Parts: sequence; structure tokens; C-alpha cells
Amino acid sequence: MFDLKVINSVLDQLEEERGIPKEKVIEAIEMALATAYKKEYGKRGQIIRAKFDLRNGSVEMNQIKIVVDDSKVFMDKESLENALEDAEAKDDDRVLYNPEHHILLPDAQKIKKGAMVGDEIIFPLESKGDYGRIASQTAKQVIMQKIREAERSSVLKEFGEREGDIISGTVQRIERGNIFVDVGRAVGVLPYEEQIPGERFSQGERVRAYLYRVEDGPKGVALRLSRSHPRFLVKLFENEAPELANETIEIKSVAREAGSRSKVAVASNDSYIDPVGSLVGQRGIRVATVTSELGGEKIDIIEWSKNPAEFIEDALSPAKIVSVEIDEENHQANVVVSEDQQSLAIGKGGQNVRLAAKLTGWRIDIKSTKGEELEVAE
Repeated sequence: MFDLKVINSVLDQLEEERGIPKEKVIEAIEMALATAYKKEYGKRGQIIRAKFDLRNGSVEMNQIKIVVDDSKVFMDKESLENALEDAEAKDDDRVLYNPEHHILLPDAQKIKKGAMVGDEIIFPLESKGDYGRIASQTAKQVIMQKIREAERSSVLKEFGEREGDIISGTVQRIERGNIFVDVGRAVGVLPYEEQIPGERFSQGERVRAYLYRVEDGPKGVALRLSRSHPRFLVKLFENEAPELANETIEIKSVAREAGSRSKVAVASNDSYIDPVGSLVGQRGIRVATVTSELGGEKIDIIEWSKNPAEFIEDALSPAKIVSVEIDEENHQANVVVSEDQQSLAIGKGGQNVRLAAKLTGWRIDIKSTKGEELEVAE
């Protein structure tokens, strides 16, 4: 009935290339054969199971009957109808006895000594050589469905473990600004709003992105990608700086306006290690590599401080600050700068002070030494 060489070859291929265990496919084949047999030769209510022997290609068909007594079933329709009319029997979960599905306890004990209610009694069925065209098609469909489900589960597990990491792939197509990325066993979506403004990709081009969410949707496993996410920048630095990977240093916070400018606050867990220097690298090679991946995005790296005034002052770099006054009650920092540092502190379009506020988590009010209010950022 089966070509064992072909089946074994297919099973090995599915396991090696798609990560689908042989047992899953065998289970799918057995379910398909049982479904086909029941459709062609079975009766209503029957439980049919198939056992496929991969060693010799034989198939064993069995009917399963559940052992019951009067606590589990009604023996006739009249008893069932009377129970349904009885208000006190609302919670009665008994069902109507079906000789194709059930076997009474005394009869079961004649076949299997020690049988108990709830046990299964197995009855071999006549072997059928040909299940018919419709049944064969049914079997094929069930097999394909089970293989898709097993593969889907395998893909979900693989990429679920990689959620929060950078993955790379090839641009498959671009639709309405959304980029579809082939990452091997799945397709990731890089939505327009998760792209770096100004970046352009073409079909077939390699792209790296941050996998921020894995979804199991009706159309399969969906991978949500981002190149504008602050964690993308963090992960890029982790790839460049071993000190981050071994937790000698840690990135405390990130404020990012993708494609334009970012600020990164970093701290050291080792007094002998310079956290800023670790991210910058010798001759700036590490930060330059990250900047290059982000299309020239400017990155300010500052040392984190538990002192809010110091932290806010450094966050406003490259501007030089005259003074920082902390208002704990309103969670606001009142910053004074000299006239020649006004433009640096605020930044083009207010970007510098806006990023500093995001980085520190403080509302920042900038004033000049003349006393005039220049900018407020939250």
C-alpha cells in the first residue's frame, strides 16, 4: 500500500529541513487513514484509529469502544427525554447509549478481565485495500494540514525564542510602503512606520531588523520587524561591545528619533571600565559601525548618573550648562544656559532638549542667563 523508501525519505527531509519530528508526520498519516476509513466504511458515532507500521508499511484498523454503565449513559431515548424534562436533572451529563461508541461494563469484563468504566476496548476492523478516490483525497488533505500545523508550531518555537533579537533576511517584495522580508522559514513584515525615515530598499537586498513581536495568526506565523525601535540600537551595540554582553556595562536608557539622532545613557558595573569609551570603541569604530547600519544617524553617548542634576546636564550635551535646579515635586528640571549655548542646548527644532527629556524622564525647562524662557520639553 505504501512505498516505504519514499515515505522514509520524505520523513527524513521534513525532519532535517523543516524541523518536523517523524512522530508528528506518522500521527498525521494515521489520523488521515482513520478519517478516510470512517468516511468510506464507518458508522455514526464510531471511534476508529489507525496504526501505521513504518517497518513494513502495514496498516492496522481498530474500532474503540468506551466502557460505560448506567452512571454514564441512558439506555433508551425515553429515559433521556424524561431526564431532560426533569428540572432536578439539569446537571446530568449522561448521553444516549450508542453500541458503536459504547460497551457495557459486564460485556467489557468478558473481553478484558478487570475492565473498568472509562476504559477503552479495542476491536480489530477488516482491512480494506482501497479507500476510494474521495477517501484518498481526504487522507491527503488531512496529512497536508497536519504537516502545516507541525511546521507552523516549529516556526513559532524557533522565532519565539529569537523575539527581542536582530534577524536578517532578503527583501521579498514591497507593498504600500511595507517591506516583506524573507528570513528563511517565515516572512517578516517591516511596516512603513517602523522603518528609518529616508531609507530605501529594493527587492533582493539584504536587511537587518529588530524582531519585536511574533504572532500566530490565521494566515500563519507573522514576524513584526522594526528598524526604528530603540531596542534595535541597543542590540546593535550589544553586537559590537562585549562589555554589554557580559554585563560589565549596561545601557540604562535610550531616546531615539530614528534616522536623525539618538541619545544613549550607559553605566559601568566595574569602576575600572569606562562605559562611554566601551561603546565608542577605539578611534570610534564601534559607534561608527552602528551609525553606518542606521544610515548615518547621529548618536550621543553619555554616562548615566543617579544624580538627576548631573544626568540632565550630561544629557543636554554638547551644550555647556550654567546650572540645573531640580524640582522634585513637579518632576521638573530648571536649566540655565548662557546665550552662546542656547542653540546647542535646544537643538534644531528643539530636538536636543526633547531627546534629553526622554532620556532622563524629567520635564526640562531651559532659560537663558538673561532669565527668558527658551524651551520646555517633556
